[in-house]
Amino acid sequence: MPWPSRKRDKGAAADKKEPDAKIAKTEETQKKEEEEKSTKPPAGSSKSGWKNWKKAKESDAGGEESKQTYCHWLLKSEPESRLEKGVDMKFSIEDLKAQPNQTTYWEGVRNYQARNFLRAMKLGQQAFFYHSNCKEPGVVGIVKIVKEAYPDHTQFDQKDPHYDSTSRKENPKWSMVDVQFVRMTKRFIPLSEIKAHHLAHKADGGPLKNMMLFTRQRLSIQPLTQEEFDFVLSLEEEKPH
Repeated sequence: MPWPSRKRDKGAAADKKEPDAKIAKTEETQKKEEEEKSTKPPAGSSKSGWKNWKKAKESDAGGEESKQTYCHWLLKSEPESRLEKGVDMKFSIEDLKAQPNQTTYWEGVRNYQARNFLRAMKLGQQAFFYHSNCKEPGVVGIVKIVKEAYPDHTQFDQKDPHYDSTSRKENPKWSMVDVQFVRMTKRFIPLSEIKAHHLAHKADGGPLKNMMLFTRQRLSIQPLTQEEFDFVLSLEEEKPH
């Protein structure tokens, strides 16, 4: 039996004709002035602001604004017992490993942003299994998405702690995905260690500078960039601090 719910949410033309040589000179001067403007930062910009402005200009030159893409995820689950409406919310990575084919559904998400992240997940993408709401939270393993988003049945179960009386079967509010155990991380990677790197990266522009684990802490489903995923995964090769 799958685990109980436990996841928490141009200007006008000239009036008179001018000699060709003068026109050419004027156009050349205008072109030069425009080029000079395009290579100068806006008035009053700081040095760092100039760097950001220049980077934005270089991005615009490509014709498209650069967009953040997420291809990995972080899923929070509670490894310690906690009753909610008489139902134990506990579900550790060991509990996942004990499921048939080490696979089950990830249900009970009742936050719209987290739900949208669930709906964005693609088959085969990997996620960190993260123990939360416990003495020492952190990353304990890796899972993969084996079934993309479909309606979460617990929203219609009046006995379930996450029952939603406003949701309708013809237009369900909430979704879930199926996940499968991949492997344990080579060591437990605690939140405290990841946070230390996040703070350092905020100062030097490292891959964890904008990690959602610290900007939207309460979300139970969080996206990770390839760089964020790779960096956190690399920590399993290091000795704990």
